[in-house]
Amino acid sequence: MVKLRAKCLLVGDAAVGKSALSHMFHSDGTLFQKNYSMTTGVDLMMKCVQIPETSDSVELYIVDSAGKQTLVEACEKMLLHLLTSLSWGEVSLLCLVFDLSSEQSFANCSHWMERVRAHCRGRHLPGVLVGNKTDLSTRREVQASVAQEWAESQGLEYHETSAKEKENCDAPILALATAFHSLYQEHRETIQNLSPG
Repeated sequence: MVKLRAKCLLVGDAAVGKSALSHMFHSDGTLFQKNYSMTTGVDLMMKCVQIPETSDSVELYIVDSAGKQTLVEACEKMLLHLLTSLSWGEVSLLCLVFDLSSEQSFANCSHWMERVRAHCRGRHLPGVLVGNKTDLSTRREVQASVAQEWAESQGLEYHETSAKEKENCDAPILALATAFHSLYQEHRETIQNLSPG
């Protein structure tokens, strides 16, 4: 039995549902707050995820950051400090969220990826792109095929969710934990292959 720990950065524009998703992740789908205060800095939540078909688990420390542009610059220094803090180690995973009913929030995903890469000094992070708010199907502006194609071009796995309707909210978090566990297994095998004898 292996217990791993990983820090997951949760980013995206304001009002796309990042905090709602992180609360759904954390509460196993039991807590959807109807009224949210806008995140003005950085919130941290921990979620332990059991890896299917193993006795291993990953403790995900989910770092939910501000999405409103005027707050992003204000909290970037704090976020950079958190990302590089020795006590927390480096960010291991990325969860990039956009609103399926907002073409602009999807277009801004490119800017979020640039910011993350700048903070992580170009190091690739395994991650997911999450199109949230599938419950707003009549107002949908971003098609799944377009988001899927962009996600693949960025090396991300694509998921669609509705935090409000509690639909598919576990899939992105399980994908992140599984990706981190797979990386651990790969590194472990590499080290074992380097060992003499």
